[in-house]
Formats: sequence, structure tokens, C-alpha cells
Amino acid sequence: MEKVAVLAVGGNSLIRAGERGTIEEQLFNAYATGRSVAQLIADGWHLVITHGNGPQAGAALLRSERASNEVYPHPLDVCVATTQGEIGYILERAINYHLRQLNLRNNVVTIPTMVLVNSNDPAFQNPTKPIGPFYSKTEAEVRKKLGWNIIEDSARGYRRVVPSPEPIDILEIEAIKQIVNIGLTCIAVGGGGIPVIYENGDIKGVEAVIDKDRSSALLASKLKAETFIISTDTDKVYLNFKKTNQQGIDRITVSELQKYYDEGHFPAGSMGPKVEAVIKFLKNGGKRAIITSYEYLVEALDGYAGTLVLPD
Repeated sequence: MEKVAVLAVGGNSLIRAGERGTIEEQLFNAYATGRSVAQLIADGWHLVITHGNGPQAGAALLRSERASNEVYPHPLDVCVATTQGEIGYILERAINYHLRQLNLRNNVVTIPTMVLVNSNDPAFQNPTKPIGPFYSKTEAEVRKKLGWNIIEDSARGYRRVVPSPEPIDILEIEAIKQIVNIGLTCIAVGGGGIPVIYENGDIKGVEAVIDKDRSSALLASKLKAETFIISTDTDKVYLNFKKTNQQGIDRITVSELQKYYDEGHFPAGSMGPKVEAVIKFLKNGGKRAIITSYEYLVEALDGYAGTLVLPD
């Protein structure tokens, strides 16, 4: 099938800086992203949409822990599964609304997705993935006493971190392919996927959150998608970001991007995972990748915005 794209929607599409993250705020923000997504569908693109879930998974885990004396607690893998349904519902409403405005009836479906990881992945010994809200230094110290791993995140405050193992396989990949083949828009691999391992021939959830950009790149490769798009909070990739010599990248080859990545231009806490995911997708045979913000999705696919990354 032609014009298949995987679109990885960033957390900023649902919860913006300074917001509490209420459902009303998330719906409002999702409708802005949904407008661009609906236009891509109208332009003939067959989309599989992935999304982040850091704030939502952290909130779900926090609710579970605080209410553990009154209701059964949720482990982190179940919190990820819960947020897949929550965010999928929000995105479905937003996209379907704008499809109706365009007189289209393309149905959008969310599929809970498990992603296989290695139980011996070193990430389990070195938690790095931020989840949940930002805390002050005083609040962070209190939560450290609960056994949380806390780091300072991009000078914006302190956040809880959990293991982030490498994705190996997507267990529902055949179902996702079938959904795309019948012409539906699929929301899948939410929050990087529900992290699972095989143990004694059975599937077992693990306490982790998988990076959604890495899982999205794996999904795009397995689907043999024509295009892999990462929607983030900047209009394009920049060298020397937010410095006086900041320089935007409009078009670049994967080897050139790899060179800048190796030179340390893209920090692990911001653009690093996105660049890493794009490089992996293209080196695995992908045709093109785009990094841009939700406002410029349509223009970026037409070649007028964003950063376009091509094979060598």
C-alpha cells in the first residue's frame, strides 16, 4: 500500500508547558493536532499514530500508589495500558471531529499494544525515563524517601525516572497491518507500548516505560512505511539549539545527521531520542523521515517545513 506513514505524536500535543494536564486541557490540545491529522488523511495518507504518555503514566502510577490502601494498585505496565486507552480515546475524538468537518468518514481505532523487551536489558539497572509531573527540589526529596528514582530534567524541575529498555518486537504487528490494509487509521504502540517479556512460555508485564520514538521507529520499519514522522515542540531540528548561533536544518542525509548526533548536538533529554529513532529507521531501509511540530505537519509532508532526513 502506498502513502503509509507512522506519525509519532509528542507529549506537547496533549499537555503544554505550564498546564496541569486536565482532561479538558488535553482534549483542547488534541483538537489542534487532530486538525492536521485529518488533513493528512484527506490527502490520501494511511496513518498509524503513536504517542507519548510520560505525564499520564506518571499520574496513573501516582494515583495508584496514593489509593493503594483503598483499591488494588496498578503496576507500571498496567498504568501504560490504561493510558493507551485514555489517550487513544482523546485522539480519536479530536481526529474524528475534524474528519467530519471535511465530510470524511475514515474510522479511527485504538489498539492496545504490547512491546517485547529483554529482561536482561541494562536499562533495568539504570532508570532514565522521566514520567509524571515536575517537582520542586523539596518535593523531590520527599519522594526519594518513597524509594523513587529522581533526576533534574532539563532545568525545569525534578521528575521521577523509571527503566526504559530497548524495544525488540511489537506483538500486535499483524493486527496493525490488517487495520491499515482495510483503510482505517490506527492508534497503536501508545507510550512506547506496554513493556512485556516472555517467561516460561507466557507473557509477563515489567516495570518500565519504553521510549515512544524508539518503538515508533521499530513500528515504521515493520510496516515498511514510506515515511516516519515525529511531531514535537519545535518546527524543525536545530544545531546549537537556543544558542546565539542556532541553525535550523531543512534537509539532511542520515550520515550527516549521524555526524551531528555523535558530536553531541542533540541532548538525551530533548531531541536526542528523536534523532536516534530517525537514524535507525533510515538505516533499516526507510525512505524518508520528518521532524516537525504539529502545526506544520501538512506543509512538512509537502516539503515546505520541518526537517527532512533522507538515506545517503
